[in-house]
Amino acid sequence: MNRTPGETEERTTERTVSDAPPDAERLRRWRMVLGADSADSTGRTLTGQDAAMDGALDALYGGGAGKKPNGRGTGGRSAGLGASAPSVARWLGDIRTYFPSSVVQVMQRDAIDRLGLSALLLEPEMLEAVEPDVHLVGTLLSLDKAMPETTKETARAVVRKVVEDLERRLESRTRATLTGALDRSARISRPRHRDIDWDRTIRANLKNYLTLPAPDAATTAGSTGATGTVVPERLVGYGRSSRSARKDIVLCVDQSGSMAASVVYASVFGAVLASMRTLSTRLVVFDTAVVDLTDQLDDPVDVLFGTQLGGGTDINRALAYCQSRITRPADTVVVLISDLYEGGIRDEMLKRVAAMKASGVQFVSLLALSDEGAPAYDHEHAAALGALGAPAFACTPDLFPDVMAAAIEKRPLPIPDKEYQP
Repeated sequence: MNRTPGETEERTTERTVSDAPPDAERLRRWRMVLGADSADSTGRTLTGQDAAMDGALDALYGGGAGKKPNGRGTGGRSAGLGASAPSVARWLGDIRTYFPSSVVQVMQRDAIDRLGLSALLLEPEMLEAVEPDVHLVGTLLSLDKAMPETTKETARAVVRKVVEDLERRLESRTRATLTGALDRSARISRPRHRDIDWDRTIRANLKNYLTLPAPDAATTAGSTGATGTVVPERLVGYGRSSRSARKDIVLCVDQSGSMAASVVYASVFGAVLASMRTLSTRLVVFDTAVVDLTDQLDDPVDVLFGTQLGGGTDINRALAYCQSRITRPADTVVVLISDLYEGGIRDEMLKRVAAMKASGVQFVSLLALSDEGAPAYDHEHAAALGALGAPAFACTPDLFPDVMAAAIEKRPLPIPDKEYQP
């Protein structure tokens, strides 16, 4: 399979610098772009690092379609990874030597998808060689039940590394964004004296500034003239509820195979939300069964290994469980993360959403929580939720804190136009 110019340029220009004349350099680049199958058309022979990079790419992308895990294709030349752990481990080492981490992750995913190498991830030596990322975690979780005991500790270490990286990237902004939203949502107009926020009260009443007459010159020698004051017609402050949760958050996450990346991000965000004392957070995962993982939220790795990726989908049953756990509807945000391919009772699902919204629950429907772009989803169900005032859209991890802040404050959600397709 030929490689696209843009794809290969990213993989080669960062690592290889050539001092060849312009024409020779152009041929070298085209040779890298087209792959070994087209070497004769360029008349260019690769050497050194170029040859090694080309070999690593050709092992994965070379030859025709229809390749099997053992490296024998249904026609044409097959890829060169074979099915043995040593050859794959060497290839993983090569790509980590020649390509940046972001490209390595893409090539690993392609190797797993194109060559069926998932089974090799059950070997500890293989796991130690791969570059951890969200997609690899999803693959490991799907293999969890088939994983031998000798591999499980290595797999947990890989998953923990990814989770800790995500927490470092997402926690600070999530906390800051939601803390501000919680403070604003808790604001009251008749606070006690000790609960008054004087800065906000002064800003809110600047229009009521009054200029006072200048004092008598005989009694105030050296005075600069008139003075003024702000008349606080409206006091701004906060209720005395810092020791109790101000909002209840319910994350209801579809754990079908297509939602693997969303499950990873939802588990990390669930742990972050659970660590905030002003929030009471519940995490529920479902396929055709429903599992409440709230008691494991202090460790998102335990949460992830408590999921079981794959299987069917019964959104109605999951929402029924979440609805039964709601005690303060006006202070509750329910976040459904699902591609909406419902295997349960569609009309009952929609009735539950309508009932929750009518009771005061803020209902958010996310088609995905990942960086993968617009997912495949059930358009009819998405349109039906939109008609109920719960538009369904894909959400990136960077946008999620803003979505939650809007839901907490009961204001319109920041829906990305390109993602929302009712």
